[in-house]
Formats: sequence, structure tokens, C-alpha cells
Amino acid sequence: MFEETAPGAGRLTGKLDMNSSGALLQTLTRRAASGPLRLDISGIDEADSAAIALLLASQRAAQAAGHALTLEGWPKNLRSLVELYALDGLLGLSGEH
Repeated sequence: MFEETAPGAGRLTGKLDMNSSGALLQTLTRRAASGPLRLDISGIDEADSAAIALLLASQRAAQAAGHALTLEGWPKNLRSLVELYALDGLLGLSGEH
């Protein structure tokens, strides 16, 4: 679930998988393209490769519009997937531990 918490800030919570990511795709990519966004992802309980695809699509939308998408609060399970696919630098994980 995506919740806008303040202007330019939001958070993702719950299960982010193949069943739930599709419903968030349009909302999150539109929001990422509309202006800089700090996204707290610490509330993601479960994630699979669809979560990675959602974050990558959001990152591309932000970049195409000339905006920054900052992902913060990486949960361990999502961090492991990103590292497995060697997408650390692309999703901004490399500097956060």
C-alpha cells in the first residue's frame, strides 16, 4: 500500500508481490514522475521480484521526468533481493546499511 505522508514523501507498507504490485504501478510511477519523492519502504513485510520491478519502474519514471526518487529504510528481505540481482547501485542501496 502507498501512502503519501507529506509533500514529497510517502511510504510503502504490507506485502509487495506479484499480486499487489500491479495495483500500485500506475499510482507510484505517476507520483514519482510528478516531483522529487522520498519513499520509506521499511514497512514492506514481504517482497518478491515484482517489488523490484515496481521500484525500478518508479525509478525510471522519476528519472524520465528529471526528478529524484530516494528509497529509504530497506527491509532485510528486499535488500537481499536487490543484492541478489545486483541492482544495489541502480536503486540507491549501495550507500545504505
